[in-house]
Amino acid sequence: MVFLCKRIAESKWFSNFILGVILAAGVVVGLQTYKQFEIDHRVLLAALDNIILGIFVIEVVIKVIAEGKRPQNYFKDPWNIFDFTIVVVCFLPIGGKFIPVLRLARVLRVLKLVSAIPRLQILVNAVLKSIPSIGYVFILGLLHFYIYGCMATFLFSDNDPQHFRNLQTSMLSLFRAVTLEDWTDLMYINMYGSANYGYDEATYRSMANIGIPMDQIISTASPVGASVFFVSFILTGAMIVLNLFVGVMLNGMDDARKETELVLAAKRKEA
Repeated sequence: MVFLCKRIAESKWFSNFILGVILAAGVVVGLQTYKQFEIDHRVLLAALDNIILGIFVIEVVIKVIAEGKRPQNYFKDPWNIFDFTIVVVCFLPIGGKFIPVLRLARVLRVLKLVSAIPRLQILVNAVLKSIPSIGYVFILGLLHFYIYGCMATFLFSDNDPQHFRNLQTSMLSLFRAVTLEDWTDLMYINMYGSANYGYDEATYRSMANIGIPMDQIISTASPVGASVFFVSFILTGAMIVLNLFVGVMLNGMDDARKETELVLAAKRKEA
């Protein structure tokens, strides 16, 4: 029995079958988002949901039995713990107002794709390994946003209170700019003055609704200051700080790939 379960658990066809079931689970969850379709086919969707859950339970049982006299070894693999947790959550006695939580648990089944596809495992491991370094890059980025947010509030709050009336609004607007989402509009408003670019009657009304009447908005053109500010922010933010995140992730991916290769080599030697 142990030998049979081990052969099944390590076989390619079994992995592909589980991968297909996971994709089917994703399709079922997607169909359940259409309310009328779910009402019309509730029995069928519930049956498919139970079948999928049953297959996942069988998968766990097979892998546990495959460990032989040491079934606890199943839980030494973080991905097995991940799969087991998803299955357990789906069996929790959740009802009534907590039904949306159960549906979220069903959505989590799609995440089993990560444990079923080795390449995705490498990506997730890369993210986890990069967390410490990402933390330092995040602190650097936060300092960058804070400094430029203070500068923007001092320079542009009178001319453009919609985007720079206080520190938190300024930092939010700068986050929009660093994603390169219409950042030139922010620059042009402050280059040419809000009365000449960007502000219309609807904008003035929205400002009045939050306590900033039209007579408090002083349109001031800063062609040189605004252009230098925003170009320097985009260069240092989008081109440098964000690329640091990419560099950290690439290093983490390389480390995760090497670690995966070592684990696979060790398993081949054991076999």
